[in-house]
Amino acid sequence: MAADPAGAVEIRSALARLRRTTGLPVAFGGLVESGRLQIRISELSGTNTAALRSLAVTSGNGLGGKAVALARPCAVTDYSSSRQISHEYDAPVAAEGIRSVFAVPVVVRRRVRGVIYGALRTAQPLGDRTLNSAVAVARDVEQALVVREEARGLLTAARAEPAADTDANAAWEQVREAHAALRALAPRIADPQLREELLAACGLLTASNPARGVVLAPRELDVLACVAEGATNAAVAERLGLRPETVKGYLRSAMRKLGAHTRGEAVATARRSGLLP
Repeated sequence: MAADPAGAVEIRSALARLRRTTGLPVAFGGLVESGRLQIRISELSGTNTAALRSLAVTSGNGLGGKAVALARPCAVTDYSSSRQISHEYDAPVAAEGIRSVFAVPVVVRRRVRGVIYGALRTAQPLGDRTLNSAVAVARDVEQALVVREEARGLLTAARAEPAADTDANAAWEQVREAHAALRALAPRIADPQLREELLAACGLLTASNPARGVVLAPRELDVLACVAEGATNAAVAERLGLRPETVKGYLRSAMRKLGAHTRGEAVATARRSGLLP
């Protein structure tokens, strides 16, 4: 299968965050391999050996496999003696010296995409606070993967050639919707390379030779792109993760720079200036 470096980056970041928020000495995880019901453990944090690296965990087997099969968090107090799981992976677990372990699946659109583990080197119960923190970290990874997939889909749509028989007005509306969606997604992307790709795609959707003299800040353009789609200030705030008052401030600033007295006039001027499609 093709590797998913972007997904691996999200898992790696999640492990660091998990250890930081819980104080756990060991965390590891990986992604479910495409076309296979198994996890490939690729990211390790706090481990003393490489025993767990590249371990393939089949759905239903061991603790992680059980979490994949059930699509819910699972935990054991003493891995090697637990009767709640099968024991295909006792050797690498023992080699790393971990005993109390939990596994939290990363579920995107009802499909398990990865698993995050946390562990202690002693046999003691993992408290609710630790497990809740692990679930919250997994949810963050899920959201990041959803945003990334949406962004990739929008990039593909933005770069695609419109069909020859596509109505011109409908095509332009699709372009404008894609532009607004890309602008809204870009600030939420942690990966700088993907974020730059998104913003570059936004540039492809606007005029090739924008008029000089009008320069809008990124957030001013984000707000205006949403307004151009007919969104209210409250809707823009929700979409961009801003406060309504902040949206109003960006909009006023953009209108001032464009010499516009109304929202509609600001959008029209921005389009004539090549700032919006």
